[in-house]
Amino acid sequence: MSQIETVGIVGAGTMGTGIAEVTAMAGLPTVLVRATGGSPDEARRKIEDSLTRAMSKGRISAGDRDAALGRLTSTADRRALAACDLVVESVVEDLAVKRSLFAELHQIARPGAIFASNTSTLRIRDIGLGSPRGARTVGMHFFAPAPAMKLVELAVLDTTPAEVVGSSAEFVARIGKTAVPVVDSAGFVVNRLLVPYIVGAIDAYEQGLGKPESIDLAMKLGCGHPMGPLALADLIGLDVVFAMSKLLYSAHGDSRYKPPSLLRRLVQSGQLGRKSGVGIYDYATDPPRANEAARSEYTRGPGG
Repeated sequence: MSQIETVGIVGAGTMGTGIAEVTAMAGLPTVLVRATGGSPDEARRKIEDSLTRAMSKGRISAGDRDAALGRLTSTADRRALAACDLVVESVVEDLAVKRSLFAELHQIARPGAIFASNTSTLRIRDIGLGSPRGARTVGMHFFAPAPAMKLVELAVLDTTPAEVVGSSAEFVARIGKTAVPVVDSAGFVVNRLLVPYIVGAIDAYEQGLGKPESIDLAMKLGCGHPMGPLALADLIGLDVVFAMSKLLYSAHGDSRYKPPSLLRRLVQSGQLGRKSGVGIYDYATDPPRANEAARSEYTRGPGG
């Protein structure tokens, strides 16, 4: 079993920068490549800001931060991935985009490199279908925020070589995470259970069964959850929840995954949650308040 010593990450969004922060902090040289437009310096600043916040809270030292940043290369040139032992994609949740990316990476990465997808809803066998490296492609589903969340869902295929499985599991442990083996199925375990929960909460709000604060408080106190489902949806991003819901509904044909009309309309209007300043809650105030205009404008059920 070969040890993973250098990591490449494609995609500099929330998850990509979070994973890069984790691997750099774990002592691994890390190459972060933007998948789309934007400045590599901007991606690096996001990680630097995150590490500085961790330092200000006493979680890491200034030396830890500086050492991690010294291990980080941020670039727009995918050729910088040529020497990486592991390349993790964290791009848009689109099968065609991921396939195209891995086809390009096959021409760049060294022959023994392992490919990993941070997909949350697609099957690894579908992503790697027809790829010369399909058997060396695994699922590594990190959770947001990556520096704080310990879980990585690890999905492999029947054809995945034992050394790839071993190296992948060892890597996850080395960066301080817990690898949970999961079957290669759309949504794996967490999103197969989480998406219906969030969709059900949005549907309950749309039908007038409770205000967002009431629904969230009920689930926090009644089920011991640290955050309610509607606040969680805003944190994840309503556009991300909508995309996951559509993909899982298409994959499984189960009405529990079907996007509620309120979710669809909020996304279409650009109300995406915390990232846009308003979603199910309005973040213009502290603490946030329910976005009353959301349901009053889009209501379809009782109480509307």
